[in-house]
Amino acid sequence: MSDIDPQRLIWIVTGVQLRAELGDRPLAYRVEREVRERLATLLGKAAEGAPPQLSPVVVSDVYYLNHDDAQTAPTISIGGPGVNAVSAALYDKLPTPLAIENTLVVQMDLEMNDLRCAVWGMNHLDTVRAVDALIAKGYLDTFVKGVVERATYADDSES
Repeated sequence: MSDIDPQRLIWIVTGVQLRAELGDRPLAYRVEREVRERLATLLGKAAEGAPPQLSPVVVSDVYYLNHDDAQTAPTISIGGPGVNAVSAALYDKLPTPLAIENTLVVQMDLEMNDLRCAVWGMNHLDTVRAVDALIAKGYLDTFVKGVVERATYADDSES
């Protein structure tokens, strides 16, 4: 495996508690697949032997919070503040374009100035619905496009 550039990763974070591992981690892998599909559409296939321009990775909140490199890269947090420390940290820092009172939340900056997103519900079924909404209502498309544009701009400015 070539050197891993944490700034080329899209971090998908779940809680480390058993409820989060059992309920939210499968949702995170679903989001990871969806992100990979969108990246392939937007960026095409990486050259033979070259690392991908961007790649999603699923990690625990404990790993994420203990690695400063991760915290400056694009992030999607899955699971509520009670089971995911990253969602708890983002709770009052991100706008909420979608909220159904006492049910579910999608938090993200639609202008993509902040490349972080939190998706959660009041229970597991509501978190499933929040992830469904993230995907079906185009929020994930907006997020991935914003990340790609930012990465492309950064690559162009380094040239």
